[in-house]
Amino acid sequence: MATVSFNATVRENNGKGAARSLRARGQIPAVIYGHDHAPQSLALNARDLDRLLGHIQAESTVIEVTIDGKTSKTLIREIQRHPIKRQILHVDFQALVAGEKVTVNIPITLIGIPEGVKLEGGVMEQPLRELEIEVDPSNIPDHFELDVSTLKIGDSLHVSDIKAPEGVQILDDPETSVVVVAAPRAVIEETPAAEGAEGAVDAAAEPEVIGKGPSDEEGEGEEGDNKK
Repeated sequence: MATVSFNATVRENNGKGAARSLRARGQIPAVIYGHDHAPQSLALNARDLDRLLGHIQAESTVIEVTIDGKTSKTLIREIQRHPIKRQILHVDFQALVAGEKVTVNIPITLIGIPEGVKLEGGVMEQPLRELEIEVDPSNIPDHFELDVSTLKIGDSLHVSDIKAPEGVQILDDPETSVVVVAAPRAVIEETPAAEGAEGAVDAAAEPEVIGKGPSDEEGEGEEGDNKK
């Protein structure tokens, strides 16, 4: 289980205006909640938070948040970002209690190079890159390992092939594919005539406009798209 430490301060003022003022001073509004922990508003140093998030797996790393000398073990449950500028607008922490299981996503690490890739020119595809699990906070694994070195073209591995440690329940469907070794993709050479016909069709067709992108407006308060 990966664990890091982080300092926070109590935030007295709430609301959109207070949040904007806080961000203007290089801090990020946040909240910590969970169990019998009353929701508490916090302020985080923006630069320290960026450094922290740059080297951890945010969804599965236990963060020991220290507030006024008192430390709580937490998980980041939500990071709100500005939809255009992508800067962090708000962070939600969930307080953890031993014995109360939590649901987290854990990355899958592949070990080795498939024989079908090395010797047969195959292509390895990984449709599933992390597992959703239920686990006691004290037993959260850093990652799951899956050995792919013996796979040949046409072989695949599924969620059921991953062995979870004791006390860890995998929530994904056991039949879900994790890794597939496929045959090399054939290169189809089109004749000039075929290319000309295709070009004529493309020239006649016009793209369908699905919708507009988001406008470049300042995020109000603690709004923004969510990214865990």
